[in-house]
Amino acid sequence: MTHPWFAAGTTPRILAHRGLVTPESAADGMVENSFAAVAAAHAAGAVYVESDCHLTADGTVVLFHDSDLSRVTGDPRPLSAVTESELEDLMGDRGGLITLAQALDAFPTLRFNIDVKADAAARPAGEIIGPYADRVLLTSFSDARRRTALSASARSGGVPATSPGRGTMIRALAAVAAGAAPLVRRVFSGVDALQIPERQGAVPVLTRRLVEAAHRNGVEVHVWTVNDPVDMRRLLDLGVDGLVTDRADVGLDIAGR
Repeated sequence: MTHPWFAAGTTPRILAHRGLVTPESAADGMVENSFAAVAAAHAAGAVYVESDCHLTADGTVVLFHDSDLSRVTGDPRPLSAVTESELEDLMGDRGGLITLAQALDAFPTLRFNIDVKADAAARPAGEIIGPYADRVLLTSFSDARRRTALSASARSGGVPATSPGRGTMIRALAAVAAGAAPLVRRVFSGVDALQIPERQGAVPVLTRRLVEAAHRNGVEVHVWTVNDPVDMRRLLDLGVDGLVTDRADVGLDIAGR
């Protein structure tokens, strides 16, 4: 049975990477993973928003990619060392802080793709996601972290869709390369989507063979992070089901939304 996360729209899915920050809004001070960036993606017509989460010093799960604040705010502290109130002040003129709970509550028509970036955030993020599990795809580079969040979500209300971590992804690639159909089925069991880069350094990750194997097992393929319109069209022609992009406005136009 297809998870409800996928029922909100048809393929190709355009996932707004950390919301939507256009060159114009960036010039006005808006940053990624801010309340304004999520609102801008929603206003542009995005159904899916890809984001990340960390835990503040006082235990709030916030949408934020980096483990420290230096790139986004110029503050060198680790995110885990600042409180929600301090982060609100820092993000105040950058589009505004948005917590995971606020995102799920304030944008009831959006589907969120949440990447858990820190071990400390896994359980509390899962507990927040549980009541909204039909609207969330949960992932992490760490399969252990992902499983912790999935278990917490199930206990608090429901099971979100999921994309595998690095370890499971490596096993999937090896199984597809070996042409071992039973092993491919086993690795893909319990997985709703593969979310991958087109390549890792010089090594190709995405292949037509992988896309076909995923589709045979009822699994979608989403590629990150794709900003060039030429690349978007090429990957859609290859058969991928979704594009994670910083320019959701451009992607939506190409997808014919």
